[in-house]
Amino acid sequence: MKEKRNLKIQAIENGTVIDHIKAGQALNVLRILGISSAFRATISFVMNALGARGKKDVVKIEGKELSVEELNRIALISPKATINIIRDFEVVQKNNVVLPSYVEGVVRCINTNCVSNSSEPIKSKFSVLQSEEEGVTLCCLYCEHIISENIAENLL
Repeated sequence: MKEKRNLKIQAIENGTVIDHIKAGQALNVLRILGISSAFRATISFVMNALGARGKKDVVKIEGKELSVEELNRIALISPKATINIIRDFEVVQKNNVVLPSYVEGVVRCINTNCVSNSSEPIKSKFSVLQSEEEGVTLCCLYCEHIISENIAENLL
């Protein structure tokens, strides 16, 4: 009889754990955080893990706490994510990401004729909507174009 083994990710002493990321979005979270092979701290991530609410991704980052801008970007692609701040191997703070009602200079409008895609020095601006059925939807405040899919691919 085969013995079952649970593989565990090493605990981090200080840093951030991003849990309940929408399944398949962990690599986009790493991209949002600017984490590449040059990043020297320990990073662990799990994709498509089975959790109590279905499949999820998890990202652990040693020595990093997230900025409000990073949290807003994560909320756009995974509005049910939770952020756990770790100090001395203990969770000292646990919060859900908060979906902003408005973002500026964060997402590129997919309408090529939008003024935000011209040579004008204008930052993109979107109102942010969320529904249980459709997830996150962005509406460009210049051209009213709607983005409801592939938001991660259009992050600036």
